[in-house]
Amino acid sequence: MAGDSKKEKCVEGSPVDKLTDDLLVDIISRVPYKATCCCKCVSTRWRDLISHPDHRKNMPQSLAGFFYQVKGARYFTNVSGEGDPFFDPSLSFLPNYQSLYILDCCNGLLLCRCWKATDPETLDYIVCNPATEKWVVVPASDWSSEVVVARLGFDSSVSSHFHVFEFIIDEASGVYEDESRYFKNIKALAIYSSKAGLWMVTEIMAISFAIPWNSRSVFLNGVLHLAAFDDLIVAVDVEGNHKRIVDLDDDFINDIFPSQRRLYFAHSTAGIGGSDLKVWVLEDHGRADWTLKHNVSNLKLFGTEYSSFQKHYNVVSFHPERNMLFIVCGEENTLMSYDMDSMELRFIRQLGSDCQVEGSDWEGKTPFLTHVPLFSESLANGH
Repeated sequence: MAGDSKKEKCVEGSPVDKLTDDLLVDIISRVPYKATCCCKCVSTRWRDLISHPDHRKNMPQSLAGFFYQVKGARYFTNVSGEGDPFFDPSLSFLPNYQSLYILDCCNGLLLCRCWKATDPETLDYIVCNPATEKWVVVPASDWSSEVVVARLGFDSSVSSHFHVFEFIIDEASGVYEDESRYFKNIKALAIYSSKAGLWMVTEIMAISFAIPWNSRSVFLNGVLHLAAFDDLIVAVDVEGNHKRIVDLDDDFINDIFPSQRRLYFAHSTAGIGGSDLKVWVLEDHGRADWTLKHNVSNLKLFGTEYSSFQKHYNVVSFHPERNMLFIVCGEENTLMSYDMDSMELRFIRQLGSDCQVEGSDWEGKTPFLTHVPLFSESLANGH
């Protein structure tokens, strides 16, 4: 006990203790994420500063890796490509369900759809935090058993509560992707608030759109964004207000990604002398002001060592805090990172031939869910 008192006294009397809160937060925000977690143990003052909602959004985020699912099996691959998975993809801390599918990953939380063996016709949603193994069951809505697209909205810098979005289809209308596939339009939106513990339903009247089942979502500034057919990005807030963001002329919006508090998309286009990779960023949400962030030829991207990947690759993610994207290439689905600043391509690992990521085929694509662990927050009302 005497030793503990002496240690606390030394911390309080150190020169660092004389720093203002703003200066201390600025210093801590510049260290790696894991070091930030260690800083919370220095003193109660440091812990409170790091955990304060006004400061959390400025603290660094650490990308751990990617969840993905193939033929009913769940996987997690580390962003380093080395060692055992940082998280157990079985999510064994959750209740025992007959089947479980990860629908979305948002700022450290997962949204899962689950079916019980005793009642396979009824589903549950579960929102969980793999880092803390906390979880909460979300009651199904009246439409949940028929909903194809459900997504998660969560921002720990604002609240420990979350929202679940269900896009309810209109059985009477839809769009063709091609002659063999027909996708139904969305007619209404159901939103669950964990704070209120209730579902709210709003009709979608202003626009007509259809969303692929595996469309990636981005929750940014309290608004959920999804890529839809006809090169649209649909945006809805937690109150159910909706709009569409105008896309670029003659460019195909496939998936959208969050990075550095902005919205990005990447597209490989055919150009003179070959193909190139273009990266666009949405600088102004109000005016749908897309800016070309980066442009590189496939020849320069892959060089001679990986030249066989030039016609067989897809962008699957962006780094949350760096000018870096991740691509999967070739028949064995090689995961690689590309640094847009240094223009360096780095091999991570091979994922195997079962993943489907190439081309613009929405129906068969394997979604890769970027996971940034959330160690410092408890899930509101969680187990």
